[in-house]
Amino acid sequence: QVQLVESGGGLVQPGGSLRLSCAASGSIVSSRTMGWYRQAPGKERELVATLRYDGNTNYGDSVKDRFTISRDNFKNTVYLQMNSLRPEDTAVYYCNAQSYGMSYWGKGTLVTVSS
Repeated sequence: QVQLVESGGGLVQPGGSLRLSCAASGSIVSSRTMGWYRQAPGKERELVATLRYDGNTNYGDSVKDRFTISRDNFKNTVYLQMNSLRPEDTAVYYCNAQSYGMSYWGKGTLVTVSS
């Protein structure tokens, strides 16, 4: 069973930055596809970024050039660096791991972008 715990959310002003963390149980960060998704109120969950085991990354169109996904294999942690935040980035951000055909989710961390 894979467990994922997100942290780092909070209130930030437009134009500001935040870094989210996702701590994973077991040594899966380096060998599986990890990702961040988000869900805003009244909207469907959407892709933010994914990081494959081979280092390839994929980003949602709305966050390209502003957000960066990375990992620390020794800490079994995945990060999402978010810069130039906008009010429309307000959402609950979820960490995801794809492992042997199974999809695992954390409970999410809330990011609010507001002045």
